[in-house]
Amino acid sequence: MTATARFTGDANPYGGGDPYADYRTDDFPFTDLVDLADRRLGAGVIAANDEFFAERENLLKPEPAEFDPERFGHKGKVMDGWETRRRRGTGADAPHPADEDHDWALVRLGAPGVVRGIVVDTAHFRGNYPQAVSVEATCVPGSPSPEELLAPDVKWTTLVPRTAVGGHAANGFAVDAERCFTHLRVNQHPDGGIARLRVYGEVVPDPAWLAALGTFDLVALENGGTVEDASDRFYSPATNTIQPGRSRKMDDGWETRRRRDRGNDWIRYRLVEQALIGAVEIDTAYLKGNSAGWASLSVRDGGSGDWTEVLPRTRLQPDTDHRFVLPEAVRATHVRIDIFPDGGISRLRLFGTPTEEGAARLAARHRELGG
Repeated sequence: MTATARFTGDANPYGGGDPYADYRTDDFPFTDLVDLADRRLGAGVIAANDEFFAERENLLKPEPAEFDPERFGHKGKVMDGWETRRRRGTGADAPHPADEDHDWALVRLGAPGVVRGIVVDTAHFRGNYPQAVSVEATCVPGSPSPEELLAPDVKWTTLVPRTAVGGHAANGFAVDAERCFTHLRVNQHPDGGIARLRVYGEVVPDPAWLAALGTFDLVALENGGTVEDASDRFYSPATNTIQPGRSRKMDDGWETRRRRDRGNDWIRYRLVEQALIGAVEIDTAYLKGNSAGWASLSVRDGGSGDWTEVLPRTRLQPDTDHRFVLPEAVRATHVRIDIFPDGGISRLRLFGTPTEEGAARLAARHRELGG
């Protein structure tokens, strides 16, 4: 584990104006990956030992934490995060918490995967953040209860050792643990508040589940699809296009800035594995005056080589789900959608089945990662 940025100590008390004006952060190298703890993927905070001041579920909200300096409740300041009460020692002669005292929360990842980086965000927790944090992970199949996860026979792997963090900061940690995990245990030492938790990595789908599905969305995040690159991410991330479900608002899709040249925008995807694609769905939901005008789709079998167009440049309608059955199934590992000239789409679905070779590689990787 290597900390890609280190922030320690209190932030200044809030003095009015933009609460993010003095927020401490950094460009972390792993944040273009999937957030395995995204609530939209099905992640959840299933237990915590204490949530006196602020509920544990706030940790996984997809939007940045908000701060209202005037908002107080019966228990004190209402914070947009997970905040525990102040720990105390055993008595008047030992008023301070012991070194091993800490609070914890159990997080179920939205999809099993390899963790590449973690951000423990203490936004707006300026003097009430934890002194240090640590993060552990485990792989337990099925739908275990908190009691089952905390059983003595469950093996936990340390992803982030106990490390000092700063208040009102995005504390980022690169992770090097080449294993598949399903749950995290987030510890704050000894107490305090964390606004958001982000867990970036790569989905490791269960090949038995995919085989049972037969035909499925080969590029969906939950099935192991990935955005490799995009021409523009100005208004919203390209990864939104392979999130579960339909878009529910404009910024839940992918939208580019307005082009003033003669080019076009695009996204390049890597499928879960080599597969045969039989049908395509391009959705422009909630993109009304800013949807792409036209789109084309090209495929490639392998990490390099020429692209083959399988869906020619086709007119798109605003706020519409477009469905195309290909004349014959096409084999691919990578797909590129080009939109003309700019604008956006909300979702891309590519339905098909892994090839025999692709299915074998999926099963081998699943075994290798301990899934």
